[in-house]
Amino acid sequence: MKKILLTLLTIISPFCFANDYPNQKEGVWIAKDFQFHTGETLKEAKIGYVTLGNPNNPAVLILHGTAGSAKGMLGKDFGGELFMAGQPLDANKYFIIIPDAIGVGKSSKPSDGMKAQFPRYNYSDMVQGQYRLVTEGLGIKHLKLVLGNSMGGMQTWLWGTNYPGFTDYLAPMASTPSAMSGRNWIMRRFISESIRRDPAWNGGNYEVQPKSAHFASVFYPFATTGGNQHLQFLAPNSEKADALVNEKLNNPLTMDANDFLYQWESSRDFNPGPDLEKIKAKVLVINSADDERNPPELGIMQKELKRVKASELYLIPANEQTLGHSTTGQAKWWKEKLSQWMAK
Repeated sequence: MKKILLTLLTIISPFCFANDYPNQKEGVWIAKDFQFHTGETLKEAKIGYVTLGNPNNPAVLILHGTAGSAKGMLGKDFGGELFMAGQPLDANKYFIIIPDAIGVGKSSKPSDGMKAQFPRYNYSDMVQGQYRLVTEGLGIKHLKLVLGNSMGGMQTWLWGTNYPGFTDYLAPMASTPSAMSGRNWIMRRFISESIRRDPAWNGGNYEVQPKSAHFASVFYPFATTGGNQHLQFLAPNSEKADALVNEKLNNPLTMDANDFLYQWESSRDFNPGPDLEKIKAKVLVINSADDERNPPELGIMQKELKRVKASELYLIPANEQTLGHSTTGQAKWWKEKLSQWMAK
C-alpha cells in the first residue's frame, strides 16, 4: 500500500503545484507577407502565443527574454506571482498576452527548415511581429501595460518608441535604453564566434549539433548572470563551483545551434536611445543592483531617463538570494512596487 501511495503522489504532485490560470489558451497566428528590416520577407511568419483571461478586459503584453518562450513566463516565480487571483496582474481582471518572439517556441525560426537561410531578424522585427499579433491577430486596439524581462525589457523600450500612445504603461526590466555595447555585447559576440568557428557548424548546415553551442550555453549564463553574492553563496570553494559547472555541462543540449546563434545576434543593432522623447507612456524601469549585463554604476539609466517625461527607476538591492541579471525573473522582488506604481 505504501508503494502504491508513493507512486500516486509522484504522479499527482506536479499537477497539484501547477498554476491553474483563468481561460488559458495557446495558439499560432500567421502573419502574411512579413517583411524584415533587411528587406527579406516570409510569405507566412508564425507567431506563437499564450493568452490568459477575458479579451474584454484591459490587455497586458508580457515579453520573455532571449532563448525563452511564452510558456516560460507561466512558472511559479513569474506568472505564479503575478497572474493568480489577487496578484498585481490578476488574469481575472486583465487579458494577458504572452507571445513567442520570432526565433523561439512556436514562432518561425531557422530550425523550421531554412537553417542559416532564415532572415537575419533583429529586435525591431520581433516587436513588429508582436504588434501584428496584438492588432491583426487578436484585434486589440490598445494596451494597458507592456512588461518585458531582459530581451523583453529591451523590446518594451521599442514598443514605447515605435508605437507611442499604444499603451498606458511600460515596465522594462533588466535592460538599458541605449546601444548594445561594452561587456554586454562582447560576451554575446563570443557566443557567435564559438559557434561560427566550430568546423561542425558548416555554415549552418550541420548534421549534428556543434558542441560549441552547448559550451556557450553554459559559459555565457555563468559569465553574465547569477549575482556575485549568490554565486559566492552557492560556491564558497572550488569543489562546489566545479559541481555547479559539471552539472550544467552534463545536461543535454536542448536547443538548435542556429536558433541559439540567431537569438543572440539579433541584439546587435538595438538602440532606442535616439527616440526616447517619443515615449508617451508612463515608464517604470525595474533593474537589479547586481545586474552583470546592465551595471548601474555606468550611470546610463539615470542619464537617459531624464529624456522620458513620466519615468521612475526601481533598483532591487543585491543580496545572497538575488540572481544578478536573472533577479527580475523572480517577481517577488518587484511585484508590490509594480502594483503601487500602477495604482497611483
